[in-house]
Amino acid sequence: MDYSQFIQMPQELGLLVVFLLVFIYDVFMPQRSQRALPVFTTVLFAIYTALCFVPCCACSCLTSCGGSLFGGMIECNGTTWAMKNILNVGMLLVLLQAGKWSNSEYVSVRRGEFYELLLLTLFGMFLMISGRHFLIFVIGLETASLPIAALAAFEKNRYESREAAAKYVFTAIFSSAIFLLGISFVYGIAGTLYFDGIAKDVINNHSALLIVAIAFVISGVAFKLSLVPFHQWTADVYQGAPTAVTSYLSVISKGAAAYSFLIILVQVFGSAYAEVWEWMLYAIIILTITIGNLFAMRQRNLKRFLAYSSISQAGYIMLGVIAVNTLGMASMMYYVLVYVFSNLAAFGVIAAIERQTGKVTTDDYNGLFKTNPWLAFTMMLAMFSLGGIPPFAGFFSKFFIFVGACKQGSVAIYVLVFIALVNTIISLYYYLLVVKAMFIRQDECAVPAIKSSCGERTSMILCALGIILIGLASCIYMGLEELTSSVSVMFALV
Repeated sequence: MDYSQFIQMPQELGLLVVFLLVFIYDVFMPQRSQRALPVFTTVLFAIYTALCFVPCCACSCLTSCGGSLFGGMIECNGTTWAMKNILNVGMLLVLLQAGKWSNSEYVSVRRGEFYELLLLTLFGMFLMISGRHFLIFVIGLETASLPIAALAAFEKNRYESREAAAKYVFTAIFSSAIFLLGISFVYGIAGTLYFDGIAKDVINNHSALLIVAIAFVISGVAFKLSLVPFHQWTADVYQGAPTAVTSYLSVISKGAAAYSFLIILVQVFGSAYAEVWEWMLYAIIILTITIGNLFAMRQRNLKRFLAYSSISQAGYIMLGVIAVNTLGMASMMYYVLVYVFSNLAAFGVIAAIERQTGKVTTDDYNGLFKTNPWLAFTMMLAMFSLGGIPPFAGFFSKFFIFVGACKQGSVAIYVLVFIALVNTIISLYYYLLVVKAMFIRQDECAVPAIKSSCGERTSMILCALGIILIGLASCIYMGLEELTSSVSVMFALV
C-alpha cells in the first residue's frame, strides 16, 4: 500500500488530529482546566475548518491520481471537498451553540465524551461522502450512526432522552439491516462492491432481484434521511435528545446522507435502472414533502415542529438528487448549505431559551419580541428562510433546486416540481405561525429577558448573516456549479 495516499485526504486527517487533541486534553488535563474544553475544541475546530478552505487543500485533493485513492475505494474531487466543508461549517455552529450546555451541572462530567462522539460521527460522514466501495460506505455509515445513539441518551436522567436513544437505535438497526440486505443482493449479482464495477455489470442485467436490491438500498438510506414512510420516530428522537444533539442530527447527517444517496443512485444504478429508482423517488418525495407539512401544522412543541419541518426539507433536498445532472447536484449542495444556517439559527434560539427557562412550545413564545427582541428577530429570519420567502437565502435555494429538477425535462418532473411548489405555499402557514406568536400576539410572554452565552450569540449572528448574505452572494452557487463539472461524465451516463 502506498501510505502517501493518506496525505491526499487532508480533511479526514485534519479531523483525526482534532479528535486526538481533544481526547488527550480530556484525559490528561487537570480537573480545574476541564471547563475550558468546549472553548479549546471550538477554537481548534475553527482553525481546522479555516485550513480546509485554503485552496491548496483542494488542489492537493483534486490533483491526486485521477481523484481515486486506495485502489478506487476512496474518491476525492471538488464536490466531495465542498460537501465536507459545508458539514464543517455546520459542525462549527453546533459547537458554538453547545458550549454553555456542555458545562452545565448534569453534563459536565461527560463533556469530553460529547465532543469526541461528535467528531467521530463527522469522520464517519466523511467516509460516506468519499467512499466508492460499499464496504467503506457501510463503515462510514455505522461510524456516523452508532455514536449518535449515545449522544441522544446524553441526558440520561431524563426519560425522554433515554426513549429517544432507544428509538434511534431501533431505527439504525432496521435501516442498516435493510441496506445490507440490498447490498448482499447486489454483490450476489455483480460479484463486486466497487461502485463502478457494479455499474458495469448491471447494465445488461435486468433481473427482478436487482430491482428488489435497489428498493432495499433506497429504503436503507431513506431511514437516515427521515423520508416518508421511514420517518415514524424522527419527531420523538428530536424531542427527547438534547437540543445540541438534535440540531446536529437535523442538518449534518442529512447533508452527508443526501450527497451519498445521489452518488449511489447515479454512479451505481443510474445508467441501467434510472427509470426504476426515479419512480420510487417520485412517490417518496411527494409523500415526504406533503406529510411533513401536514404534520408540522399540528405541532406545538418547537422541537417536534422542526422535526417535521426537517422531514419536509429532506423532500426538497431529494429534488436535487432526482435531477441527475450537474445543476441538480450543485443546487442540492447549495440547499444543504442554506439549510445549515437556517435550521441552526432556529435551534440556536430554542437552545438558548430552553437552557435557561425549559420552555419549548409555541405558546411560550407569545410576545417574545417584547422581552427578547434579538432572539425573536433571529427566529423570524430562520422561519422566513425555511419557508422560502425572498430575499432570504431559503428562497434562492428553493429556486435553484426547482430549476435543477426542471432541467431534466420530463413531464413527471414538472408535475413533481408543481406539487413541491404548492407545498411550499402550504408550509408558509406554519412557519408564519411562529412569527405571529412572537410579534403579533399580545399575550404576556412566558419567557423572561435572558442573556445567551457568547458562543450562542456568535452562532446566531453567523446564522443570521448567512441567511441574509448567502442568497445575495452569487459567487457561492456559481462556485458549487463549477465544482460539479468534475463529475459531469458520471451524469452523462444516466
